[in-house]
Amino acid sequence: MRIPVVDSRGVALMPCTPAKARQLFKSGNARPKRNRLGIFFVQLCYEQEPDNQPLVVGIDPGATFEGFSVVGTRDTVLNLMVEAPTHVKDAMGTRRTMRRARRQRKWRRPKRFSNRLNRKKRIPPSTRSRWEAKARIVAHLKSTLPLTDVVVEDVQAATRNGKGGKWNLSFSPVQVGKEHLYRLLTGMGLQVYLKQGWETKHLREQYGLKKTKQKDKQSFDSHAVDSWVLAASVSGATTPTCQRLWYVLGAVLHRRQLHRLQASKGGERKPYGGTRSLGLKRGTLVHHATYGLCTVGGFDRKKQTMSLHAYRTNKRLTQRAKPAACNVKTWVAWRSWLVPSK
Repeated sequence: MRIPVVDSRGVALMPCTPAKARQLFKSGNARPKRNRLGIFFVQLCYEQEPDNQPLVVGIDPGATFEGFSVVGTRDTVLNLMVEAPTHVKDAMGTRRTMRRARRQRKWRRPKRFSNRLNRKKRIPPSTRSRWEAKARIVAHLKSTLPLTDVVVEDVQAATRNGKGGKWNLSFSPVQVGKEHLYRLLTGMGLQVYLKQGWETKHLREQYGLKKTKQKDKQSFDSHAVDSWVLAASVSGATTPTCQRLWYVLGAVLHRRQLHRLQASKGGERKPYGGTRSLGLKRGTLVHHATYGLCTVGGFDRKKQTMSLHAYRTNKRLTQRAKPAACNVKTWVAWRSWLVPSK
C-alpha cells in the first residue's frame, strides 16, 4: 500500500510507503490529513517540485457497488469499494408525490413566472447523481494523487430494434449517464480509455485473477479486481502488490422540508431536514468523550442538543449531545475505512 503525498501548496506528489510517512511525521516535516473521501494522506511542511510517474485509475461501474483502483507502473497505490448512490430515485418520487398533494391545498404558493427547465437539456436526477458520484471520487483522488489516465469499463445499454435502427441508444439512462461521465473525466485533463466487459474478463484471465460472485463482499476479488486489471492494462503493472481495500460510502443529507411527511402525536408536523445542526454541518466528524469518533446528525432546537451517529454503521448513538462536548475534526462527504485483512 502507498500513502498519497502533497506538498505545502497542495501539489500532488508521488505516494510513499507507510514507513516513509512515519519517518516524516517523526521528524516534523509533515502532518497527517484526510481528504473528502476520508482517505488518509500526508502533507509536507515545505514546497517540493514534482517528479511524478504515470498513475492510472481504473473504474468498474456497478448498480450497487463499484470498484476503483490506482495503479502505477509497478506498485498498487489504492483500492476502493464504493457504494453507489441509490436513494435519489425514491427521494424524487416522494418529492413528486408531496408536490402533487400540495396543489390541492389553498395555501400553496403561486406558480413561477417561467419554468426554469423548459426547453433545456438536462439529465434525470437519479442518473446524474449516480454517474457524477464517480467523477467526484476521481476528482478527490486527483487532488492528492498525480493521476494521468483513467480506464472505464464501458457498460452497454440494453437496446432493442426500432424504426430507426436502435430504439433507446440515445436516451437510455445508462447511455446518457456514461457519456456525461466521459465528458467530466476529459474535462479534468485525464486521458480516458474504454474497455468492454469481455475485455475485462480476458484481462482477469491474463493476470491469473478470479472474481467472486458475492457482490457485497468487502474484499479485493469482488469489484476492485476488475478495476485493477483495467488500470494495469494501461499502466503496465504485472501483479497487484497490495490487495488491501478501502470501503467508501457517501453521506446522505436530507433536503429541508416544510414539515415531516407524517404528523407526530397530537397532529403536530415538526420541521425536518436541512444541512446544519446548531452551527455544525451534518456529517461533520467529531470526537465525543463517551461515544468516541462519530458524525453529527439532527438536533433539537428547544433543548439545544444534537444526535450523534456511529461513523461506520451510521447507527444513532444519542440525541442528547451538547455541541461543547464535541471536538470537531473535519467534514467528510464520504465515510470510509480500511477493511481488515484476513
